[in-house]
Amino acid sequence: MATIIGLTGGIASGKSTVSAMLNEKGYTIIDADLAARMVVEVDQPAYLAIVEEFGEHILHEHDATINREKLGHIIFNSEDKRKKLNGIVHPAVRSMMLAHKDEAISAGKNTIFMDIPLLFESDLTWMVDRTLLVYVDEETQLSRLMERNHLSHEEASSRIASQYPLKDKIKLSDHVIDNNGSLHHTQKQLEALLMEWDLKP
Repeated sequence: MATIIGLTGGIASGKSTVSAMLNEKGYTIIDADLAARMVVEVDQPAYLAIVEEFGEHILHEHDATINREKLGHIIFNSEDKRKKLNGIVHPAVRSMMLAHKDEAISAGKNTIFMDIPLLFESDLTWMVDRTLLVYVDEETQLSRLMERNHLSHEEASSRIASQYPLKDKIKLSDHVIDNNGSLHHTQKQLEALLMEWDLKP
């Protein structure tokens, strides 16, 4: 039986860095953000449902792809519309991720990492066997986000505040990788965990 690990973190916590390290080691990564982009590609069922719900005016004229800015403006101003969009996109994302998981299991993979930023917030722990959190303290998270996205202190703070605090995710996680230090330090913790949990690609 394959082991399914839920990999999570917060904005600018270094989850993508850990995901890249796992990828280099040959592990299968199923990325929720990537799936979320794929399910809304032109003519996908979720795309058709979104166009039906919100109208063709949310599409780019030149290629009929969804204009995220227009759609974002609609859902930003309406809780009801946001729920409708999530009701279309979230089940489609889950279905795609589970299908990719089944494919990986059929291909003989031993360990599959589900990279899900909102693993706890969206109650998706049922999809995985164990959970792994990439953690940084708030000061580090803030400075990295400001530097990475060229944001002001206020902008970065409000983005972090919109998510479940990382310190509160610690007690929900089976294991925590402390990413406050160097890349080498993070890599060493990851390698120790892979040995401890006996996770083979």
